[in-house]
Amino acid sequence: MWTVIYIAQSEKLANQVTQKLNAEGFLAKIRGSGVSKQQYEIVVPETELDEVQEVLNEILHGH
Repeated sequence: MWTVIYIAQSEKLANQVTQKLNAEGFLAKIRGSGVSKQQYEIVVPETELDEVQEVLNEILHGH
């Protein structure tokens, strides 16, 4: 099952985050948000959720 881990406000940001997660070996993909055309959900398999959250924090905050 796929779980939303991040909602990006632009397609460019969604692509950048997804590419970095994929480079780290995670299965991440983008799907359009049903709420707004300007929001993009980044989803990952539920089984990878804990590991992905740590890497996502590093990507977003540069630590």
